[in-house]
Amino acid sequence: MDTIERINKDLELFAKNMKEIESIQLIGEEEKIVEMAENYRDDTRYYLEQKDYITSFGCITYAHGLLDAVRLQHNLIIDE
Repeated sequence: MDTIERINKDLELFAKNMKEIESIQLIGEEEKIVEMAENYRDDTRYYLEQKDYITSFGCITYAHGLLDAVRLQHNLIIDE
């Protein structure tokens, strides 16, 4: 899998995880955290278009981390 495919795969996974949290009630600062994650997702797309793949990958990785923190708080991450 090349770099662009990997970033696109991560964008798809991010979208899937965003759909998952649509059904929960965000508490406290979680709404801001989700907003930050979405901003990093947008940055991912921007840097991908600029062909700055390292920054793009860093952005989507950070976006996943933020979103996973919220998912973890709501027991949406299941240990495999």
